[in-house]
Amino acid sequence: MRLTGRIRATGDRVRLTGRRLAGRIRLTGRRWVHLVLGGALLMPFFLLATVFVLPVLAPGPELLRQPAYHLVSFACALPPAALVALFSPLLRPLEVAAVRSLCGVPAERLAEGPAVSWAARRRTALWFVTHLLAGGIVSGMTLAAPPAAMALTLLPFSASLRRVTPGWPDAFHGVLGPLTGLALLALVAGTSWAMGTLVGRVAPVLLGPTPADRLAAAERRAADLASRNRLARELHDAVGHALSAATLQASAARRVLDTDPEFARQALAAIEDTTRDAVAELDTVLGLLREEDGGDPAVPAPTLDGLEALLERSRAAGVRVETTTQGRCTGLPPMVSREAYRIVQEGLSNALRHAGPVPVTLHLHRTERELTLRMENPMSGPVAGPAPGSSVPAPRTGGGRGLLGIAERARLLGGEAAAGARDGVWRLTARLPLAGRERGGRGDVQA
Repeated sequence: MRLTGRIRATGDRVRLTGRRLAGRIRLTGRRWVHLVLGGALLMPFFLLATVFVLPVLAPGPELLRQPAYHLVSFACALPPAALVALFSPLLRPLEVAAVRSLCGVPAERLAEGPAVSWAARRRTALWFVTHLLAGGIVSGMTLAAPPAAMALTLLPFSASLRRVTPGWPDAFHGVLGPLTGLALLALVAGTSWAMGTLVGRVAPVLLGPTPADRLAAAERRAADLASRNRLARELHDAVGHALSAATLQASAARRVLDTDPEFARQALAAIEDTTRDAVAELDTVLGLLREEDGGDPAVPAPTLDGLEALLERSRAAGVRVETTTQGRCTGLPPMVSREAYRIVQEGLSNALRHAGPVPVTLHLHRTERELTLRMENPMSGPVAGPAPGSSVPAPRTGGGRGLLGIAERARLLGGEAAAGARDGVWRLTARLPLAGRERGGRGDVQA
């Protein structure tokens, strides 16, 4: 049994080593393809340098056959390639896609999108030159070395081949020829592996995100998070309020269904109106998604102009709301009016969820600079005169998201919010500047 276990363990290690070796060979092959693509991209610049630069350096046709002048042409092809990369922002995403697919570099180590800043363009140009330089070397060796290696391998066995290669040393006519051919092939393979490894290590440095790219990515993440938070607030306040009211009304109807059918019918009618309004509110929230996509919202967001309808729905759920107003609350800036409506809606929802059908006092005070909301309700109920069959909902665990939403709404306008209990009364206060964000504004809900 022990021998069998050792044999199996050895077999597993051999298979694992084989898979790793196969993976490295495949990676080396993909990197070779990437380098050959670099050589192909170099060819237009190389031909331009050959046509326009070599005739100036080598006026005679005989000099054009010398390898040194072709190396000069190769070097002269790189600066134009760098200029093309410097003024082509879209080159970076193409190179990033090629590196990610062929060089085995993880996507998180590479930048996304075009190279917008000049720092990113300079790094992209340096990478492009590196890619073309390494690709040109490997492509040239790949084109030249295998035919020469084949000829050297066959040279000892072919008299006709020896006649067409009179300039080769006689030493190649023996065993040295095949060995030299194998050495050439090994040189090509080793150079391809070394260049591929070098390119794979340089790619994250030159194609990785710059500080400007990281800042832009952080701003995009912040914008996405703000958008998600906005949708979460709207869903919580709009749908949550309707569900709380409908739950309370359904509970009251169930309790008096046999003893007071008339009240049960009224409660069911109130549930119908509440859910209908909830559908309209949901349309409003979906309109926010359309705004994010560049479209127009199907239904405008509610504002303080619809406050009376909101209060009527709350009264239908058994909450008696008393409202006092100082100053004119019409003609407010749309942003302020919309956020104030949501804050009042969330305050009423909190009263319904946590205290039941208790009386709520709402006070609105407008000055030239700001709008102040203050809501108060007893922390426990029912109190004198509840609706028939109403009851206090059971306390919930968790929660608190509504207060965070109120804090965010106030902070968006540069205001502040405070909420807490004192002497058995829950108080919610929000201050919303009419001119938008003020310096030093806070949005923390203080308990």
